[in-house]
Amino acid sequence: MEILQPSDWTKPRGYANGTMITVEAGSRLLFVGGQIGWNGQQQFESDDLGEQVRQTLENIVAVLSEGGAVPSDIVRMNWYVTDKREYVAAYPAIGEHYRNLIGRHFPAMTAVQVAGLVEDRAKVEIEVTAVVRGPQQSSE
Repeated sequence: MEILQPSDWTKPRGYANGTMITVEAGSRLLFVGGQIGWNGQQQFESDDLGEQVRQTLENIVAVLSEGGAVPSDIVRMNWYVTDKREYVAAYPAIGEHYRNLIGRHFPAMTAVQVAGLVEDRAKVEIEVTAVVRGPQQSSE
């Protein structure tokens, strides 16, 4: 297992931003730990849910990149939000940020409202699983 940590980010305490394992035929599974709407130095730049989603998705893309993955490799996303009504009201901004950062790729997703997240200012947390396929096997 390899830890995925963008080099210019503050090292997390007690968790990994992502991990990667190599499986059959050189494919790799990447697991991106729950990312929230703070930047790589663990500072929030906004309390707006749409902006926190944008930053969270940027964080996910950065961790994927560390493992040689791209957004189209994502096979699962779990979203945790602290306010369902705020989340629904932010759909237009969330959709725009999602399309700009992830594209028109729609993996299996779950979204749930939670009572709170560990970081008090966090309004969203997203975890991702991605599969990077290995080289094509020869039919010879």
